Amino acid sequence: MPLPAVMPILPAVREEGSGRRAVTEALADVAGLGPFFAVSTDPAEEVDPLWRPFPDGVDALIEVTAARLRTGEVRVAASTAQLGLAARLWSPVLGCALVHGVVPSLASLRYRAGAPGAVPLWLPEVSGRRVTGPDELAAAVYQSVVVEQLEGINSAVRDRTGVAAGLLWGNAASALVGTLRVLAGARPALTAPGLGLAARLLATGGLRGAGTPIGPGLGFRRRSCCLYYRVSGAGLCGDCCLDAVPVQPGG
Repeated sequence: MPLPAVMPILPAVREEGSGRRAVTEALADVAGLGPFFAVSTDPAEEVDPLWRPFPDGVDALIEVTAARLRTGEVRVAASTAQLGLAARLWSPVLGCALVHGVVPSLASLRYRAGAPGAVPLWLPEVSGRRVTGPDELAAAVYQSVVVEQLEGINSAVRDRTGVAAGLLWGNAASALVGTLRVLAGARPALTAPGLGLAARLLATGGLRGAGTPIGPGLGFRRRSCCLYYRVSGAGLCGDCCLDAVPVQPGG
């Protein structure tokens, strides 16, 4: 049966008592998979004035990325920064969803700019939902990551840099599949449910048409290029739509 083009979007529901505790415990568990999966739920973070919501401060993140890549091309820096943010958002949500059957809401998410490595994340309000069937799981994940965060981030990046919407959705799809590969590598039993979740998400909303699953595993070929090849010394990503690095003018 073909998957629906748009799955029903489930409203975020705050879970009190044991439900909230389940979300907190799930986040704490998947944080052990690596820094991209870590999200603080510590109320004491409230005293830190550096926490801010997305998409505030996107300009600064792009500038930091440009300096790290040593590129003067704002579109390259913007694409790379957004791709990293997409992976950062997918990771804890997919980890909780596949390992614990719990999808945390990212509606209240805050980040701290300027820190090296994975962008620090904090949830001042812990909420989410338990999910059962695969369609409900995919809808809840899409709501949390895409509706609550990525749509606003993508819009801000487009407005500030003119990067094409298709490229940004390609980045989001690439980060999604890449995160599922990390999870499958850490916990092989998640490979099969990860494949099913990827298929549903890649057929939904902005992710629809961003790329094509290939091979028997979590292979993927996107339909846009993230532009990373334009960084000095860089080549093509493994899921790039290009078969060879384009010849630069004057090169």
